[in-house]
Amino acid sequence: MTILVGYLDTPEGRAALDVGIAEAALRDQPLVVVNSPRRGAAVDEDMLAPEQVSEIVDLAADRGVRVEVRQPLHGDSLADTLDAVVREVDATLVVIGLRHRSPVGKLILGSTAQKILLDAAVPVLAVKAAG
Repeated sequence: MTILVGYLDTPEGRAALDVGIAEAALRDQPLVVVNSPRRGAAVDEDMLAPEQVSEIVDLAADRGVRVEVRQPLHGDSLADTLDAVVREVDATLVVIGLRHRSPVGKLILGSTAQKILLDAAVPVLAVKAAG
């Protein structure tokens, strides 16, 4: 049993991480943080640097939570990548951050968050950044 957080270093991602750590502490479950580069890129601006990974580990440890940060490559679907990790780690909950997008933006760009919310095999907790 594990809590899984989909994470990018954005206000929404940090909100998801904070809630994921709190849920893992509350449920006494380990945490897996998934930071997945887009379209299979080995180098990506969204990929966490080693010092950022250490910060996440330290933040979780301060709350008594064991954490593993994974950076799997994904192709066209981050939702499918998260789903594979959910199954692999026997996750009980997925936490993701949401950002506001206009209806036109959703139509043109699609919505990864929507796909995760609708297709996940476990409950999904979607959080917004403060402000």
